[in-house]
Amino acid sequence: MREEKGISRKELAEKIGVNFQTVGYLERGEYNPSLDLAFRISEYFDMPIDFIFSTEPLKPLSQEIFDLIKKRGE
Repeated sequence: MREEKGISRKELAEKIGVNFQTVGYLERGEYNPSLDLAFRISEYFDMPIDFIFSTEPLKPLSQEIFDLIKKRGE
């Protein structure tokens, strides 16, 4: 989601109040966020926590939108 929005790790880190390396750890699955941090990330992206932090890999947002549009056209 960060890359799709075109923002750097450093920019996101500043917005959510963490070190930019923490964003990298989160993205690689090397670190689980606290509930507070998960809420801050959720609020920043204006998405539900369970959409951002899923136990199953998610499709890129652009693919989800494409699939939704395609489904509506059927």
